[in-house]
Amino acid sequence: MDITQFYQTFFDEAEELLAEMEHLLLALDVSAPDNEQLNAIFRAAHSIKGGAATFGFTALTETTHLLENLLDRARRGELQLRTEMVDTFLETKDVLHQQLNAYRASSEPDAEAMKRICAVLQQLAAESDGAPAPAATPAATAAPAAPAAAATAPAPAASSASSESATDASGAPSGAVPPGQTRLKVTLTGVGEKDQALLAEELGNLGTVSGRQSVGDALHLWLDTTCGADDILAVCCFVIEPSQIDVQDASAAAASAAATPEPAPVSAPVSAPAQTAEIFAAPAESAESSAATAATTATASAPIEVPVAAAPAPEIVAPPPAAEPIVVPPAAPQAAAGSGSGNGNGAHHPPEKRAAAPAAGGAAGHENSSIRVGVEKVDQLINLVGELVITQAMLAQTASSLDPMLHDRLFNGMGQLERNARDLQEAVMSIRMMPMDYVFSRFPRLVRDLATKLGKQIELVTFGQATELDKSLIERIIDPLTHLVRNSLDHGIETTELRVASGKDPVGQLVLSAAHQGGNIVIEVSDDGAGLRREKILAKALQQGMNVSDSMPDEEVWQLIFAPGFSTAEAVTDVSGRGVGMDVVKRNIQQMGGHVEILSTRGKGTTIRIVLPLTLAILDGMSVKVGPEIFILPLNFVMESLQPRRDDIRAVTGEGQVVLVRGEYLPLVELYRAFDVPDARLDPTQGIIVILQAEGRRFALLVDELVGQQQVVVKNLETNYRRIHGISAATIMGDGSVALIVDVAALQRGQRSAAATIFN
Repeated sequence: MDITQFYQTFFDEAEELLAEMEHLLLALDVSAPDNEQLNAIFRAAHSIKGGAATFGFTALTETTHLLENLLDRARRGELQLRTEMVDTFLETKDVLHQQLNAYRASSEPDAEAMKRICAVLQQLAAESDGAPAPAATPAATAAPAAPAAAATAPAPAASSASSESATDASGAPSGAVPPGQTRLKVTLTGVGEKDQALLAEELGNLGTVSGRQSVGDALHLWLDTTCGADDILAVCCFVIEPSQIDVQDASAAAASAAATPEPAPVSAPVSAPAQTAEIFAAPAESAESSAATAATTATASAPIEVPVAAAPAPEIVAPPPAAEPIVVPPAAPQAAAGSGSGNGNGAHHPPEKRAAAPAAGGAAGHENSSIRVGVEKVDQLINLVGELVITQAMLAQTASSLDPMLHDRLFNGMGQLERNARDLQEAVMSIRMMPMDYVFSRFPRLVRDLATKLGKQIELVTFGQATELDKSLIERIIDPLTHLVRNSLDHGIETTELRVASGKDPVGQLVLSAAHQGGNIVIEVSDDGAGLRREKILAKALQQGMNVSDSMPDEEVWQLIFAPGFSTAEAVTDVSGRGVGMDVVKRNIQQMGGHVEILSTRGKGTTIRIVLPLTLAILDGMSVKVGPEIFILPLNFVMESLQPRRDDIRAVTGEGQVVLVRGEYLPLVELYRAFDVPDARLDPTQGIIVILQAEGRRFALLVDELVGQQQVVVKNLETNYRRIHGISAATIMGDGSVALIVDVAALQRGQRSAAATIFN
């Protein structure tokens, strides 16, 4: 069996576990750490180590092993946590992420980074022991990690045996159970010798192995521990199937053994699906999805069937069949269904909470299970549904020429087809939607680190984490949002001393929020800092030769900070101040079909609002006619429409025309002139003016007539043709004709000079 086919599953699961680990570490109270949180962090590290060992990712295994040992001691109360320890754990998480990316790219991880972080972890371990730190070499780190990779499997057997108490002939311990602990009998069947040694050592991390007996491919092990069956199952499931694991209270097992003769060893084949609880099906079970898997096995009353491969040799980890879909436990629905791509970076919650859903019952867990599919398959499905919608529109266009009275059943069927097509389209589009928590969960660490670096006290507040956005957009919004957050932390929020002197709370507040508004999503980055300084921005703009005036409204002044190379920072830092970021932020957001707005009050703070379409695949638009052509205006840019009077139109020498709307002169863009459309209405009073707003500015667009509002399927022009100024994409109308979708922001940028002339 070629296990490389399961690499991607492990990578996705490990990404999720690393994100969960970071989330829990940031929430950890160092002075009074919550034991459940420590257990969850330990299990995440342990799961990654197990998966890495299974796939032979040595560097990842060794680094995680050192981290796991420290976390294990912390959760047992043997290690007093300090803030610098948590910082080191977070830094280790970053190194693990780099190693994971290296393995994903089929390259070797950075050996120097591994050597450095392993030395720090060993130093922490030595300090807590009161012993000098060992020399930091890769060989030193490999020694404790080697058993996890089963490279020196017999060694753990000796160490485990050394901790065992007096036992009887059956291997059962005769000594008393330590106070506060429970003696559990763990029976593992169908396990090879190497895996027996590996699992015995791993279970020894959960307590004291007080007895052990190996009979063929069955291992009986008695464990004195404070952990429960779910922890034991979580440890074992990255090597063997849940059906091969039996955990009982030792006293109950002894009573049962006294009543009935001991059965012969059973080799439970992995191919018995009726005995298998729902698990993360892949050798990257080695990447043990979380304690949810274990809790499901331990508590579900009805077993759940999962397709598995034929029984392999005992020494080989049982993989799922290559032809079957990979089953994702319902504990992490957003990792699969939310993204539609198998990118397991969804919302992050402690494993204990994620285990609650499947524990309710086996049947429910089975019904809620999901599959991982490639994003290209989802895109293909979306394209096909889009074609179906276009075909339905064509049929409706053709049927519109018929008499409804004579073709009543046809029209009823067409109406039903339209409703079904729309429902299908919405359902398919929802597959690509991911929660904003995928983005927001990255910022607690960033805010924590930067606030410490800048010497500021800052509280991060997030709202709307469950708000969903198309996966393609949610991945592209991360970098612009990161830059805005860094700017707010560096330039927006004042130092503690300045805030106190201004009568403010010494702790600054940064708010990230997301919400749906109509067919758009609005993402806001707000701070309660000093706000933007209008006079300083204008002075800098004049210094750079920009066309500005003191009469400009605030909204236009704030937009100046998006000019290339514009920065009012007095000193350049490694955080910001070079003036090379905000223009990129704006350009990236415009490429996503969105725009940026800024609201700021001096001394009270600044809010930067990003408005994006929910998806780039479909668009709510207004159809307008110019000559014989149909154009689509994105509805989120449309403010109103009107028919102008002759007195409202003014000519500006060398700058075209402007129109007076409620006391404000707006530049007039003639769509027929912009795209050289013949047979259009040249007199503005004979046409319709549509008022549009883009990038904080309003302008008027002259068209012949309004056709109507409709939802269209977006077709990329650049893929099949080339980029055209003023046109963002195209769509196919119900009659089969092609309509161009107008790039409103590009048209607006072409009219700034006219607006500047009027305002001056």
